[in-house]
Amino acid sequence: MNTLPPTALTNFTLQLEEESYRYRTPMKFGGRVVTDVTVLNVHCDASLADGRSARGLGSMTMGVAWAWPDPEISDTTKLEIVLEIARRTASAFESSMSPGHPIEICVRLADQRQRIVDEIAEERGLQQPIPELAVLLAGSAIEAALFDAHGKAAQASSYALLTPEHLPSDLGELLHDEAYRGLTLDRFISPTPTASLPLYHLVGALDPLTEDDVTSPVDDGLPETLGQWIERNELTHLKIKLNGDDPQWDLQRIIRIDEVANQTVNRGGSMGKPYWYSLDFNERCPDEEYVLQLLADLRTQCPEGYDRIEYIEQPTARDLNRPNAVTMHRVAKLKPVVIDESLTDLASLKLAISQGYSGIALKACKGHSEALLLGAVARHEGRFLCVQDLTCVGASLLHSASLSAHIPGVAAVESNGRQYCPEGNRAWMSRYEPMFEIRGGQVPTAILDGNGLGYTQP
Repeated sequence: MNTLPPTALTNFTLQLEEESYRYRTPMKFGGRVVTDVTVLNVHCDASLADGRSARGLGSMTMGVAWAWPDPEISDTTKLEIVLEIARRTASAFESSMSPGHPIEICVRLADQRQRIVDEIAEERGLQQPIPELAVLLAGSAIEAALFDAHGKAAQASSYALLTPEHLPSDLGELLHDEAYRGLTLDRFISPTPTASLPLYHLVGALDPLTEDDVTSPVDDGLPETLGQWIERNELTHLKIKLNGDDPQWDLQRIIRIDEVANQTVNRGGSMGKPYWYSLDFNERCPDEEYVLQLLADLRTQCPEGYDRIEYIEQPTARDLNRPNAVTMHRVAKLKPVVIDESLTDLASLKLAISQGYSGIALKACKGHSEALLLGAVARHEGRFLCVQDLTCVGASLLHSASLSAHIPGVAAVESNGRQYCPEGNRAWMSRYEPMFEIRGGQVPTAILDGNGLGYTQP
């Protein structure tokens, strides 16, 4: 008979609450414009097998425009459905009272998601399936709360509780794949955060690059242009949102951004540091040729900008199983290409690799368990690896940053909330201001060294 580890979760309750914020400026990606956000917070009161207990917090921005882009359904309806999935998922977790490590609990209960989703789809009379990304998004704050409460109750970092002493299941069991038998999570996840990581600053398709681009100043004391952001945060990494259906606009956008970066460096705003770019097409490219031609044109017209590209994110549609799915073999010979929207499980990772993708983009909004497991697989197989956020604010940003800081090989941290929704960070500024007011282009992830997921609620 198996004996539960003393740190096994044996009992927990979940409390869900929502809060909403307006963006200070609109953000455009993938042909969509977002102006506000609802954040789901989950409080978890948990007890361990050894009798210790604590409260944890999980939080996530409910980015339905990204997770569920169907234009036939309003974002208001999508948000209502995702929040209902979250509520029913929380009830299913509480009802199960299945003891174990949080990741074991999440893996065991994953099968219940489909039942919940099917029930809601029938009740709502939906003609199309609810996307898997929306389902993962709905459960992400719940998973985070479980892990945070588990670590706080055990008085240890959640990332240090992945050894066989606390987590008997290996990757083979957790992933239901014999190829990973004998591999344990602690081999791939660091128990302590790296000291700091560069910040990847988002340059949205509507974002002004220079003062000439500013038509309606916000006048709130924060930067209005890319050049001002570079100077304020001493940025070195820029994530560039592109259209994917207008090659000339995309090319000129990169060239203009490169010009602004160089001009700002020349003024000393970034202390002469080199730049890195990532290109995000948000699935809009029609084919591989589009990306290849853009890279060829950029290499000819702006070779420095081409050299600065660190990786390319999800150029084409997320359904990798569709007939005549676009492959990325030729692009990947030039620059790493990662899947983001396509990544929902191990099967999608394997399919993407077979289609030429170089690696994966992890997101806390898809669930802490998936991020740990697929991050471990990517590290085991030597794949390119990055972590991105979903314009996270407050605790959700701290969670995303701590995840990045505990997976060796992640190059940088995203933190878009400080640009578009600083109001969502306000309650956390007194304790974690350096995480939101960046200096030297670096996110000081070493301060996320507390119990649980690393942060303490103010």
